[in-house]
This record gives sequence, structure tokens and C-alpha cells, in this order.
Amino acid sequence: MPTNLSQNQQSTRAEVPGDGLVHVVAEAEKVAATQQVFPVTLPVLPIRSSVLFPGAIVPLTIGRDSSRKLLDSLPSENGWVAVFTQKSVDTEEAGLNDLHLTGVAAQVLRVVKNEGSVVAIVSARERIRARGVVSTAPFLTVEVDYLESRPNPDSPTWEAAVVSLRDSALKLLSMKTEMPDQIAAFIRDLGDGGKLADFIAGGLEVETAEKQAVLDELDPFKRVKLSQRLVSKQLKIASISDKIQQDVQSQFTDAQRKAWLHEQMRAIQKELGEDEEGEKSAAQEWRDKIEAAGLPAAALEQAHRELKRLDYIHEGSPEFGVISTYLETLTSLPWNKETEDTLDLARARRILNRDHHGLEKVKRRLLEFLAVRKLNPKGHSPILCLLGPPGVGKTSLGQSVADALGRSFVRVSLGGVRDESDIRGHRRTYIGSMPGRLLTEIRRAGTRNPVVLLDEIDKLGRDFRGDPSSALLEVLDPKQNHTFTDHYLDVPFDLSKVLFIATANDLGPIPGPLRDRLEIVELSSYTEREKRAIAQRYLVPRQRREHGLKKAQFDIRPEALRHVIAHYTREAGVRDLERQIAALCRATAARIAEEKSTGEVVDVARVEKELGPPKFLHDEKLDAPRLGIVTGLAWTSVGGELLHIEALRFPGKGHVQLTGQLGDVMKESVQAAWSLLRSRAAGLGLDKEVFAEHDVHVHVPAGATPKDGPSAGVAMFTALASQFTGRPVRADLAMTGEISLRGAVLPIGGLKEKLLAAVRAGIRTVLIPHENEKDLVDVPDEARHKLKVIAVRTVDDVLRHALV
Repeated sequence: MPTNLSQNQQSTRAEVPGDGLVHVVAEAEKVAATQQVFPVTLPVLPIRSSVLFPGAIVPLTIGRDSSRKLLDSLPSENGWVAVFTQKSVDTEEAGLNDLHLTGVAAQVLRVVKNEGSVVAIVSARERIRARGVVSTAPFLTVEVDYLESRPNPDSPTWEAAVVSLRDSALKLLSMKTEMPDQIAAFIRDLGDGGKLADFIAGGLEVETAEKQAVLDELDPFKRVKLSQRLVSKQLKIASISDKIQQDVQSQFTDAQRKAWLHEQMRAIQKELGEDEEGEKSAAQEWRDKIEAAGLPAAALEQAHRELKRLDYIHEGSPEFGVISTYLETLTSLPWNKETEDTLDLARARRILNRDHHGLEKVKRRLLEFLAVRKLNPKGHSPILCLLGPPGVGKTSLGQSVADALGRSFVRVSLGGVRDESDIRGHRRTYIGSMPGRLLTEIRRAGTRNPVVLLDEIDKLGRDFRGDPSSALLEVLDPKQNHTFTDHYLDVPFDLSKVLFIATANDLGPIPGPLRDRLEIVELSSYTEREKRAIAQRYLVPRQRREHGLKKAQFDIRPEALRHVIAHYTREAGVRDLERQIAALCRATAARIAEEKSTGEVVDVARVEKELGPPKFLHDEKLDAPRLGIVTGLAWTSVGGELLHIEALRFPGKGHVQLTGQLGDVMKESVQAAWSLLRSRAAGLGLDKEVFAEHDVHVHVPAGATPKDGPSAGVAMFTALASQFTGRPVRADLAMTGEISLRGAVLPIGGLKEKLLAAVRAGIRTVLIPHENEKDLVDVPDEARHKLKVIAVRTVDDVLRHALV
């Protein structure tokens, strides 16, 4: 039985231990001599991108579970299978409709299992055609008809066709030097023209459909003609390839001449006692690396220029090390290596929801970005800037985006960076020079399209060494960064494939031109409800794992968790909350290790015992209406807070005194409120002389905490109006808004945090500027349902609602 070991079929081979494939062939021929009865019901072994012909013996690597089950069900030796080729290589579990109906009946001679891989050595015997399905589980089984080829014609035309096919195949083999000599000998000795056509077609590197056409053909004369056509096509391709190779080799004569001259120069240096063998091997090493790196034209020219210098420098010279380091950096950059994006929006949504609770607005924007990438993969990526207080998940969002896209993730911390060379690199004139942080991290990532997180971009500094924020202008401009030039490399590197995501706590320190290149995505502070959910879903399980505790050994009651959030943390994120949970875990772990306890469910009493007395007490609403005292609302980086603004009047000369560490803007708000009150004295029923006969003192507790901003303007005005009109301010009401000298109430920021602070303090009514009514959509439903929010346009509306 002939053994078909063509190059195409060898691609599916695996190493066969033991006696090897030669003994398997001998065993197959022995079986063929004794086996005459062919079964008509056969299990199907589907194959991809290959066609088996009668007479072939090949090893097949088995990957599918159904195919492995098929092999397990066969007798220990020489079990029969039907081998059909799939129409599509992408089909995982092929049915009869997914297969070409003409195949081969084959015997499984041996099954080799080694370290999880399974290789079946099969001997193809006869052509068959599938007639119908017998069963589909646990693997496909079909009924088959055995196809007999027509007898070989006895004519000069037939003899001429066979001879022509044999000669063409031998000519093709002579052009392929890697082919074994045994194949040529086998082709010369094979007399049956139909079997010769099968053998040659099976060994050609042609499309699967072309091979299948040969297998389908039962007429030996037509089969020989089909194989002849395929061989002629391969001969043309081989001839063109040879011509191209000869042309290329003829162009290398100049390079060979230079190489010969270099060799002569080295021989002379050797005679002079300057052995350059080390330089020779090093230079050759660099040539190989440069060729393998796939450098663009400018970088390739620079690399050859440096390599030429290396040829004339002794290995002991410091310059030799400088050039070697440069070439190492140049060749190790991923000039043409990139990962393929995974643009599955459903998967991206699952990853974002898995890693982050809440943040719906941010997640929606990130999913919109992925959707645009899916529709237009070649479009420019926006430079997203995640703006929010510390601990709300900005950095981990960048990691989640990388996971969703299937890209590498790189984090570049910019906090405290004040040297432009950190971004653009150092020029090679300096000792110890190196590329900038961006190219260094991209080099480590190994791809030219990673997700690069520019962390803490608002913490960039500047000094006499340069301004790194200015260096980032080119990096973050999609229309310029495709030719980013690092000072160390001194050749352009394409950054347009990189997805940049920046993070910042405050937009103020970011220069205007740099901010103009960023698309700001705001992350607000977490609400108390969101913190509880994050603690229950992420923080408590994570700390439980890190402390070696099981759920039965440590848990925390919801009311205890609320107590920790309200009285032991004051933050926008959840970092301090995780530290407090870790402290509770440590205390429990210590008691379990000392065998004083088998497990605990932490309650409020246990929290106060382990963490001490409450560290923070939130302001509460006033217990009754007070004269000259107004509850204002303030935004801080850790959430909203209540401000009890106090105004007092006493006999004097019309002076205004301010205390409570007020900033310049807040002081101006008091002055504006004082002027507005005096201008509206008649409307409020006040004598204008009363302002000249009294001094006013405005105080905002707590005195040790700095405060600033214009949003307390309406509260200042209301406190002063209450004091002078003698009408107290409602205790269950809070307000926020800036005022103008016309009496208009102007919009403010941080509405969500302020309203959440009002809910936490038990406030029932809040006055907000009319222009902020649109921002209520960002406020959680739980807060909107507990508050009566009144939008006001003027200070007259404020006094009508606020004064008793």
C-alpha cells in the first residue's frame, strides 16, 4: 500500500512514538491483504482543509470531543471510519449537510495519546459516497455506497496522458528541493494511471475544493486530466518564483562586494593583532535582528547607519555599548505587531458590570466608544479623560476597557512628572540617555495598539527642565501622533493605534491646550447606597479571601456596614471603607487563630469595639426654625455636606464681619447678598437707616475648615433677610445657588452630591436654581422620592418658600 507523505498532508501530522510510521505502513499492507469485507454503516471522522485519497496513510490530530469519543468506541485495532472533508473550516460539529458527500472508507491503524493530544493514524482504502444518516449522537454515523472507478482505457491517448502527468509531477518535484527522493521513485514505479492521479493530487498545495473535485471524479481519464491541470498550474507558480529569486539574487552583487571588502579589512586587522571576530559576530547578530524587526523605511535606514558605525568600533569602546543599546531599543519596539480588537458589546458590558457597580453614565460612554470602533475600526480614537475624586474606580475602568477590547494594558503614572524628557526621551548625547516613558511601556506591552492609561494627568509639574504637559500635546492629538518622534530614537513612531485614557481629580491644573484634546467623562462620588452595594459585592468578599476567612467565619450585618460608611469614612470612593473592613477582618482572624472564636457576624457594637468611637458625625437638620440661621449645601471632593450659615446683627455703623475661613469668592458672595438686601429694603418693609445703625457678623462653621465658592449666595442673602425682617427660616429646608445683584438665582455644580447630603441629614425641601432642574436626571431615584425639590428663579421666590 503506498504511503502518501506530501508536504500538504504533513501539516496535519504529529510525532508518532514507538516503531514509527514505517511499521504502521507495513501493518496497513498486511491488513489490506486480509480484509476484503467493507462495512456499509460507518462512523464519520470529519477533517478540515484537507482531502484524503484512497491509498494514503496519514496521521490526523484529533481535537473535537465527538471525534475522540468515536476513536474510543472503535475496536482496539483496524476499526473502520468514514472520512469526509468539511465544506467550511469554521464548522465545529459537522452534520451531513456540512460535509462533501464523497469521501474515503479508512481503517484506524493506531491511536497515539500523549500529554492531552490525540493522533490517529488512518489508512484510506476505498472511495465512498454518503447515502443517509443513521445516528447523530454521540457522533455522526452514516450509511455509505462504495464507488468503483471505471476501468482504465486502453488507448494511446490514455497512455500519453499518464506519461505526461508523470513527467510533469517529476519536473515539479525537481524544483522543490525539500521533497524526499522516495516520492519521485514511487511516482516512476506506479503504473496505474488512476492511482497516480490520486497520489499526485493528494500531494499538491492547492485549494481543498480542487482536490475534492479529483476525489469526486470516477472516470480515470478525466481524473488524470484534472490532476494534470493542477500540476501545470503549480509548475507555472514555481517557475515564476524561481525567476523572482534569480532577479533578487542578481541585485545583491554590490552588497556581496562590500561584504568581501569588509572581510579583507578584518583579515588585515587580524594580522595587525586587532582581532575583530567579536565585532563580526555582534554585527551579524544585529543584522539578523534588524531584518526580523520589520522596521519602517526611516527606522531601517537609521539602524543600518548605526550598524555601519558599529563595524568600525572596538567592542571595548564605550560607544560600542551606546550603539548596541540603541539598536536593542530600536529592534525590540513593536513596529508592526498589534492585537486584534474584540468588539463584542455584550461581552464588554458584562466585563464592565462585573468589575464596577453603578457608574451607568460612564459605562454608556465607554460602550458607545466600542460601538464606534466596531463600525469604523480605522477611525481616530478619542482621548478620554476620566474625571472624578479619588477611589471611584478610574484606573480600574481603564483596565476593564483593555479587557473588553482584548488589548494589552499599560499604566503610565504622571503624578509629579516635571521633566519633558520623561515623555519625549533623552537625546543620545547624554550619558545614560533612554527613551521616554511612553515608548518604554509600549515596548514592554509588545504591541503597538495597547490601552495606555495616563494616570493623574492633573498632577503634572513643570520647571526649568521643560513642560511635560506641552510634550503631551502631540501625543494626544490623533492627527499628529502617527509621527511621534522620541528624542532618543530620533525616528517617527506611530501612536495612532494606541487608545489613550487619562485620569484626573481636578480639571483646574490641566493647561487649556491639553484640556482641549481631552473628552471629559465625569465620575461622581458614590452614594451611600452604592457604597453598601460595592462593599457587599466586592470589598467584603475580597478582604475575606485576603485574610483566609470563609463566609461562615466572617460576615457583616447591613446596619453595621451602614454604620461604618456613615461614621468611620468620609470619602468619595471606597478605599478607606475597604481599610475599615480589613481591620474588622484582622480582628476576627486573630480571635479565630487564638481559638477564641469559630466565626463572627459583625454588628454595630462589634464595629465600635474594634474601630473605636465614631470618627465622623454628619450634620443634622435644625430642630426648629431659627432667626438668621440657614441650612446651605456644599460640594466637597468626598461628597456633599450641610453648611449652617449664621447671621447676627447688633448696634454699630453698618460694618460686615466674616469668619469661618471663607475664601475670596465666598466673601464676595456675602458682599453681594448685603448689597442686594439693602437695595430691596423697601420691598421687605425695612427702614434704610437700620442698615447704617447695625453691624452684621456672618459665620460659617466649622471654623477650622476652609470654604469657598459662590453657591452659598442665596443662603447668605436669606440669613441676612431673616435677621433684619425678624422672620425665622424653616428648619426642614436647605438651599443652594449663586445670586446676582439683580436678584437672579444662578446655576451651580455638584447638585447630585448636595441633594444626597440633604437626604442623609433628614431635610425634606431643597431650593435649587431653575437652570439646574435639568440636572435632576443624574440624581438617584431614592433621593428624588425623599425630597421636595423647588426650582427658583429669583431671591423673592427663595424668601417666599424659606421664611416662616
